[in-house]
Amino acid sequence: MSASLEAEMQSLVDALNAPVIQQKVVQQIALEIVELYPYVEYMKYLLAGSVALAMYVAVMIGGGMLYIDDKARGVHEGYLVTPITRLELVLGLNLAGTIKAVLSGVCIVVIGSLLAGLGVIFNPVTALLLLLLIVSTSIAFNGMMFLMMVRVEDPLVPRAMFGVLNTLLFFPSGAISPVSGLPKWLQVIAHIDPFTYAVHGFKAVLLKDGGFAAIRLDLLFLVGFGIAALAIATPLFKRTL
Repeated sequence: MSASLEAEMQSLVDALNAPVIQQKVVQQIALEIVELYPYVEYMKYLLAGSVALAMYVAVMIGGGMLYIDDKARGVHEGYLVTPITRLELVLGLNLAGTIKAVLSGVCIVVIGSLLAGLGVIFNPVTALLLLLLIVSTSIAFNGMMFLMMVRVEDPLVPRAMFGVLNTLLFFPSGAISPVSGLPKWLQVIAHIDPFTYAVHGFKAVLLKDGGFAAIRLDLLFLVGFGIAALAIATPLFKRTL
């Protein structure tokens, strides 16, 4: 769009510089482009959303779907007959999914930053903040998925929900367009969407080189959201076959 507007304005400038009737006093008009907002390459802009989406997919496949598949194959019977408590089972299942999501997030952050030309990952403080965001996002996503799948028996249900959840959670998060430009009803969804806070945190660190103060509210929401989801899901978890 900006290229089209620039070409159109340049054609007008050229027309003014070469009128049909030549003026006695030669005057030349030049087109100068002034950027009101700092220019960010689209690949860099999409990196935060790509990291969050990769972690969501890791949680969905390695956490939600895997748990349902284990129940369908009878694998869960092996750990249900053990003397460990319900809380320990829930924490163990979520810890396994969190580790997978953390590894996925770290890989995408490193590879994506190198491809996008961002050198912030080589700063130890920035790397620590990114790790905190990745762990917090993993906790939130795992808690959310476990709460959704804790009573599901059919292995086709999470696969059917995958696309719906992806659309409902990813697109209002600000990964593609700013949340402020969304309709009011969609902004309400964005404000309770853990994707929104994950994307905002990654953008603040990767693109704006923000410190801990820029992401503290995102970390607080993500960790609180994950703990609250697990607190609700734990009593719903069936300790018996």
